[in-house]
Amino acid sequence: MPAKNTICLWFNGAAEEAARFYAATFPDSAVGAVMRAPGDYPSGQQGDVLTVEFTVMGIPCLGLNGGPAFPQTEAFSFQVATDDQAETDRLWNAIVGNGGQESACGWCKDKWGLSWQITPRVLTAAINDPDRAAAKRAFDAMMGMRKIDVAGIEKAWRG
Repeated sequence: MPAKNTICLWFNGAAEEAARFYAATFPDSAVGAVMRAPGDYPSGQQGDVLTVEFTVMGIPCLGLNGGPAFPQTEAFSFQVATDDQAETDRLWNAIVGNGGQESACGWCKDKWGLSWQITPRVLTAAINDPDRAAAKRAFDAMMGMRKIDVAGIEKAWRG
């Protein structure tokens, strides 16, 4: 039975490939049912993969092969809280190294255009520090980074 609320992500024919990549990359992720179109539709033919049910870190998603009309934008992203530099590096490198691209402040895009924020927990703690000067130092350090450098954030946070 499908979840009551599911995130639907629009793809241009690569929903199954993306779902399998996410399932192999992120913990608590899996690919479920793959539904093939029972008839022709605007961006595909009968028998093509129409939808793919999957989870990303426990979040239910549906990949819809809807065609090129609606590309992904930064208006939607997954924010992944990482525990250390090794986990940050592993996830960042998996996304960017698989045809994705780097952006700023811990953001990157996968090869299907979906945005990801790979955010070490220490960064969140640092920019929420009640000591606003310490928070600003960490924030300013983050603003100069692409992939987040945990040691750099910790150093800036400490002053």
